Amino acid sequence: MEKEILKLSNISKIYENGIIANKDINLSVNKGEIHALVGENGAGKSTLMKIIFGMEKPTGGEFLLKNEPVNFSNVEEAIQKGIGMVHQHFMLINSLDIIDNVMLGVEKTKGLFLDKHACTKIVKEIADKYNFRLDYNKKVSDISIGMKQKVEIIKALVRGAEIIILDEPTAVLTPQETEELFIQIKTLAKSGHTIIFISHKLNEVKEISDKITIIRKGESKGTYLTKDIDVSQIADLMVGKKLNNEMPVRNESSENKIVEVNKVNLSHENKKSLNNINFSINAREILGVIGVEGNGQAELVNLLTLKDRSYSGDIKVLGKDLKSYVYDNYRKDALAYIPEDRMNVGISESLSVADNLLSTRYREKIYSNRFFLKKDAINSYSKEIIDDYEIIVNGPDQVVGYLSGGNIQKVVVGRECYEKPKFLLCEQPTRGVDLGAAKIIHNKLIELRNQGTAILLVSADINEVLKISDRALVMYNGEIVARIDDMENIDISEIGEYMLGLKVQA
Repeated sequence: MEKEILKLSNISKIYENGIIANKDINLSVNKGEIHALVGENGAGKSTLMKIIFGMEKPTGGEFLLKNEPVNFSNVEEAIQKGIGMVHQHFMLINSLDIIDNVMLGVEKTKGLFLDKHACTKIVKEIADKYNFRLDYNKKVSDISIGMKQKVEIIKALVRGAEIIILDEPTAVLTPQETEELFIQIKTLAKSGHTIIFISHKLNEVKEISDKITIIRKGESKGTYLTKDIDVSQIADLMVGKKLNNEMPVRNESSENKIVEVNKVNLSHENKKSLNNINFSINAREILGVIGVEGNGQAELVNLLTLKDRSYSGDIKVLGKDLKSYVYDNYRKDALAYIPEDRMNVGISESLSVADNLLSTRYREKIYSNRFFLKKDAINSYSKEIIDDYEIIVNGPDQVVGYLSGGNIQKVVVGRECYEKPKFLLCEQPTRGVDLGAAKIIHNKLIELRNQGTAILLVSADINEVLKISDRALVMYNGEIVARIDDMENIDISEIGEYMLGLKVQA
């Protein structure tokens, strides 16, 4: 008989501003179970996990752990009760090695001094028990994303976690790293650990989980045996309606080159960041760039957005030398930019939706004269984007920081795509975004492509690149190691090998 380890009954969370994050949610998780939690952005998953992990206190309801009521005041209490959490953005210190990161706060000492030998022994015993392969002496700054995730899981295990919450654990992993992670998750579950698996990747949810609980608009919409429900049913329950999975028809690409990059090299502090980069993007074309983060994509983006002009080689946009552009003119004449960090670079959280939508064009005469903004024109423009992108908002004057991640991203995408730019550079456009928002964003990118825009799509999500790109490049260690022209017949595992540096295209 399955043994229930965690039970939430009628859990609610209402914030002081009146926002209802969770409403009468019920969740039952058994020992040794891999239990997936799915829902759109803003559905209430994160709040629920924060309640379980002691980061938030519920407004109402009952929380039972091993059949005993608990009411955590902080994270430390949750950890002491055997709950661990691996956040999507890792909580590691790059300057420390793996052992020091794992043992930070629970160090073993000899008198007044750190007992590194004892600390290493503890970490190795846990790693060996669950088949985690680590290079213990390396600094965290020198290890891969997949390795960092292993370090986080071992951190939780060292602290006695019986229940481990994994928040979007495969968001930036290669197929090979994902496969290895799933083997380790199953090993943990077989040994009696309980895994709560949060993800937007429904195919992966189907592959790894035993049960699935669906959250929509702060309420639980049912728990299902994974074998009894398919991906399309999960998606429909998440959004509350049947999703249309048809993509816009693609027009033929143009031969008009919008962006040309030739023999570009970049070095910082005597270390080469980019090595002999060559590519072009035509009008009516989406060129994808795939790679594990930290392999030159950020440096390439910095060049193409004029944050860094210290490269050698030649970059032309609309036939003009990139270094000759003044940034304001570059934005006006050619560039639209959807940044990876939407919160710190894409928007101003404290301003309204309308102000954020207007931030790149407030000087235009249609929206302002010499002294005043034209409120009616601004509202009309804002409402057009809100309607077109199905942004869930009370109105243009709502503060953008109160929106869900998916709706904030639609604000950024709507603003950047509105003027039909010649060149759109977008980084991770659907990271952390729910199915409905991702579908809208993908459709808008393809529509923009069909209208003549050259798009550079930088993404760690292989499926996203394969789904909407016309061609793709794979980057590893600052170099282009593969060029993919046939997007329909490429093997995903082969792309993973390129991403990990295991293979270079002949």
